[in-house]
Amino acid sequence: MQKQWILKQVDPSLADTLSSSCGISTVVATIISSRNFTDPAAVNSFLSPSLSGMLDPFLMADMEPAVERLITARKNAENLSVYGDYDVDGISSTAMLVSALKAMGFRAQYHIPNRMEDGYGLNREALGFIKESGVNLVISVDCGVTAIEEALFCRDIGLDLIITDHHLPQDGLPEALAVINPRRSDCRYPFKSLAGVGVAFNLLVALRNRLREQGAFNDDEPDLRQWLDLVALGTIADLVPLVEQNRLLVVAGLQRMDDSCRTGLAALKKVAGVKGKVGSGQVAFQLAPRLNAAGRLESAVPGVELLLTDDPVYAALLADELDAANAERRQVERQIFKDAVSMIEGGDSADKRQSIVLSSPEWHQGVVGIVASRLVERYYRPAILVALIDDSTGKGSGRSINGIHLLELLDECSEYLERYGGHSAAAGLTIKSEALPAFSEAFEHAVKLKLGDKEPIPQLLIDAELQPKDLTLNLANEIQGMEPFGMGNQTPLFLIKGMKAVERRCFGEGNLLLRLERDGLKFKAIGWGMAEVGLSPVMDLACAIKTETWNGSEQLRLEIKDLRAAV
Repeated sequence: MQKQWILKQVDPSLADTLSSSCGISTVVATIISSRNFTDPAAVNSFLSPSLSGMLDPFLMADMEPAVERLITARKNAENLSVYGDYDVDGISSTAMLVSALKAMGFRAQYHIPNRMEDGYGLNREALGFIKESGVNLVISVDCGVTAIEEALFCRDIGLDLIITDHHLPQDGLPEALAVINPRRSDCRYPFKSLAGVGVAFNLLVALRNRLREQGAFNDDEPDLRQWLDLVALGTIADLVPLVEQNRLLVVAGLQRMDDSCRTGLAALKKVAGVKGKVGSGQVAFQLAPRLNAAGRLESAVPGVELLLTDDPVYAALLADELDAANAERRQVERQIFKDAVSMIEGGDSADKRQSIVLSSPEWHQGVVGIVASRLVERYYRPAILVALIDDSTGKGSGRSINGIHLLELLDECSEYLERYGGHSAAAGLTIKSEALPAFSEAFEHAVKLKLGDKEPIPQLLIDAELQPKDLTLNLANEIQGMEPFGMGNQTPLFLIKGMKAVERRCFGEGNLLLRLERDGLKFKAIGWGMAEVGLSPVMDLACAIKTETWNGSEQLRLEIKDLRAAV
């Protein structure tokens, strides 16, 4: 879709001040100041994050009773079970807690629900089975804050429950032994945007500190830094803002992936083709999708086992299995996307609708959310796709656009839904098949009320305008010092005007390679998925600046996010 380019406006004097005070270029100072950094100390902290900046985990509500219950479990050699989720945040949280607790002397096992059979979150049948297996204590990760009925069930069967979660609580909290969630209204922990794995890691820090105070360790105290790679993995994959506490945890975790990679991640990096320094992009687009794939199609257990194993042969087998599942997921995704586009563009009212609600019995419920994201990118409308499980029930997933809160839309259509949950950008739901037509109309009505007469147009925020002479390896390397990039710290984009394409060719699955020229300078540029884009004789580019290694030498590369005829 045609995007609206918005060039950020910054105070040049502030950028100059930050540049001189912090020893950074004016370009990087301009980018940082546009992201609401005005104090040199805050800029230096951002550019050099340290684990010494971690907040006290005991600021979190219910951390004290959770730690005390765990210490009792260790003293009495009780069996405990970690109850996870089937996405990357849940998988990494589960593997981290199980392995770290064992290293602290606990008897720990785990349970991961099956997406198709059990659904999201705590499940009564699974909790009953866990209790029957001799477990007295369950710790949830990345789920549980809305499990009101399931917590009561745990109480009735004598199963102690500690909930660690990061999702927004609904009305009231479950009656569990502890509910650790920074989003609780009564929680004093000031940073509210941790991923599930970040909340679980804080529990480990609090527990290890208390055990240390009690003299529980001799020479066997575990170094919790060895689990930061899993914290980085889950945090990046869950698309939480990579700022403040998340940023310092992810920076340290990415370093662990480089320096002392665990056996399973080493195998996963190999099948994913990840070499050299691991950045947030490699995690988000190469490692995380492979861990996610098995949980989307069948069971997430292979992902947990991969992160737990020390056996390189077993790790290689599991990594191959996940790689094959990811290839299958991509094929399923392509077919669903093709079906959805045909439905949209073949309908009589496609141009009149401000929302997308589609369903099919041929679709896989674990993949419809990814396709909904692709439809939002293509049409820039809130989209919900529903996989019809049987003749009466469908399970769907939705994505939204900037300024349209998806969960609030579902609240307005709740009379047609059996279950739903989520947040502003993404949500899941269960619906009776017969209610789909009425829900579709109600959803469309709610979207139109939010938009009014405005046509939704995607916006592209551009950090600064550069001249070709500004595009240097030194600048690219300095920008890399702002990594990790992701939610809350987007990859900087630049406007470069008047570029002429002197060579064009396509490669891979619909990607574009250009050789660009201006002012006697030539640049290589890549446009992922842009092979069909039309070119003008002279173009303005919105692009990121990257580096790549070719024949042993470092080179500059532009990554095109959008282009248009020069104005």
